[in-house]
Amino acid sequence: MGGDRIFSPISATEEGSSSEQDFPHESVKHSFFSGDENGSVISGESGLDFSPAGRQISLSFEAAERQRCKVYLEVFRSYEELRHRSERLEEAKSKILSYTPGSWIEKVAGIDLSDYDVPKTTTLLLIGPKGSGKSSLVNKISKVLEDDEFASDRAQVSYDISTGDGTYFLHEYLIPRGSGSFCLYDSRSLSDDSLENLKILKCWMTKGVRHGELVKRNSDCSSLKGQLKCKAEKSRCNPTQARKINFVVFVVNGLSMLESMDGDDETKKSYTDVIVTTFNNPLLSFKDDKPVVVVTHGDLLSLCDRVRVRVHLGKLLGVPPTRQIFDIPESNDSVVALTIVDMLRYSLEHADRNLPGKDRLSNKMYRSSLQYLLLLLVLGIAIVYQIRGADLHCHSSEIHLDEATGSIPNKRKVSEGADFHSHLPEIHFDWRATRHLWLGSDVE
Repeated sequence: MGGDRIFSPISATEEGSSSEQDFPHESVKHSFFSGDENGSVISGESGLDFSPAGRQISLSFEAAERQRCKVYLEVFRSYEELRHRSERLEEAKSKILSYTPGSWIEKVAGIDLSDYDVPKTTTLLLIGPKGSGKSSLVNKISKVLEDDEFASDRAQVSYDISTGDGTYFLHEYLIPRGSGSFCLYDSRSLSDDSLENLKILKCWMTKGVRHGELVKRNSDCSSLKGQLKCKAEKSRCNPTQARKINFVVFVVNGLSMLESMDGDDETKKSYTDVIVTTFNNPLLSFKDDKPVVVVTHGDLLSLCDRVRVRVHLGKLLGVPPTRQIFDIPESNDSVVALTIVDMLRYSLEHADRNLPGKDRLSNKMYRSSLQYLLLLLVLGIAIVYQIRGADLHCHSSEIHLDEATGSIPNKRKVSEGADFHSHLPEIHFDWRATRHLWLGSDVE
């Protein structure tokens, strides 16, 4: 989003050398980590020793350290696994490109697709602190799925977060362009005030999001309010349809997170507080599923620090760092592209999994009402035909030929003094004169 920082990406070769520097051993099996999340992570050759010299380690403490080491190893292995899986990038992309809303619904408990309230377009909301990289993430996702890394950026990115305006209007981006399968919503940065964040998020999660909608805050200074008012008037357009949020992507700046972990500055530590408070807001969760987390700006960090950030976030937010926290640096290679595809696959699957069901009571009442309406319509038609048939029968029985005179007398049906039929003129037939027309000769 606006407020993102632009950095020169690290090439795959540079990243590989960084990996060798941080983890000099050939195999992950021989790489071990020591220290805690607030200290350095060091590789060693012969097992783990997290305790100070001379300190006796309790069994529970040792078990906890073994578990933490296991998590570090799993996160590090995930980078190697991505490199191996990147050969099947096109296959993974094809599954995202063929996605339609509701296509990944799990059929359980005898519930069919028709029982769910499936949207026309699945909507993923991107949220995060200022400078987290939401707009840059939109551009990277668009380029990966459109197979055009030279395409112009769709989302405005600020060069310097200290002077950049940032994103103040909600922006919808169909992925890929022109598709109606799913869209990303870029939003304004989170505020340092948790109450303001709660107010805005509650509005988005309950009432939906609209493309082009201005996001205002009470804490905005008067000059900013004037600028936003001017921008809103210049870009005034007809209100767009509100889209219901189907899943949330929480974007975190990896560098800011690391500074918050290692620094003593209260301002930097507040970065963690904003992330934890906002992430744990129940409005952002769908049943038991919490938002997916994307860590950006990893190209500015060593691989060792990227692992630390993911593990630390997993511990803070209570989500698995290998399956729900995705490291997406400013690099253009197949590994990063596959990470983006994996993140989208996770988000869309969980969006479909948590689609609301249709109101069965309302559907039942609607169907019953429709059946009764059709029944009444059929009965009404039958009654009309019955009345018309009886009326014609009654009328025909009143009009008959007088065999003696050859005339049709006019009779009136009177009911309670009211005439229901108009007078019919008397018709005379000369039977003797017309019989030759029937018999073909004069008949005396």
